Amino acid sequence: MNPIALASGVLPEFGALAVIDAAARAQFDMVGLWVDPAVWNSTDTQACEHALRKAGMPVIDVEVLWYRDGEDIADHKRILDIGARLGAANALCVSSRPDPADTIGWLNELCCHAESTGIRVALEFGIFTAVKDLAAARAIIAAVDHPLAAILIDPIHVDRSGTQLAEIAALDPALLPYAQFCDAPARRPDPADFNAIITDAVDLRQQCGSGALDLLALYRALPAEIPLSIELRSKALRNAFLHDPVGRACAVAQQTRRWLEQNT
Repeated sequence: MNPIALASGVLPEFGALAVIDAAARAQFDMVGLWVDPAVWNSTDTQACEHALRKAGMPVIDVEVLWYRDGEDIADHKRILDIGARLGAANALCVSSRPDPADTIGWLNELCCHAESTGIRVALEFGIFTAVKDLAAARAIIAAVDHPLAAILIDPIHVDRSGTQLAEIAALDPALLPYAQFCDAPARRPDPADFNAIITDAVDLRQQCGSGALDLLALYRALPAEIPLSIELRSKALRNAFLHDPVGRACAVAQQTRRWLEQNT
């Protein structure tokens, strides 16, 4: 069965230590961590290192390196450095820069910075970004042409962008060190309505098998045994486990493993 990770977005209102604890107690195989360079300090790094060692919990990714106007690449490099200290396998990257050349140069600089750590620099595509679909992501990664550059697949963004599953199946597996996973309703937000797109992505995701996505076909298009980061941002799930990060994590782990057992 695929290794599964608790994505930080499942517990957005909780800090990194609570996310690590919830992932361990829910028996996830890995954990993803949100690193905000504006507030993260050396004490946070040391505390997370200790918690990860105690739990025996690998870090699937750190996020988010979001390239927007006014963003300082030094902050993104700092997230990579923090990720290296925590043993992260990947860094989640998103670009809102309209000129692909800007994104290419940015990703190349991040990959070069990560060379001493081996962290994969994973570009996520989606209609909420300047990299709208898999074809655009592939073109950027090809131009970067660095072994650490990768592509991150997210089922809701695959569906909303119109990316075809055959495109995913045709990818070099080396470009996919991990993938995100969740289900979602059939509704598709207006691509011109940014707020609706964000609400769709951060509030309306569903447990695996509970939505309308062709999740099994997507799963079969991915490389076998690929690690899956369960990116289940859901207002309903947050409300159901309002002050209970462990209960929320357990509900996600149990349903994800149930779905995988039924479909593998």
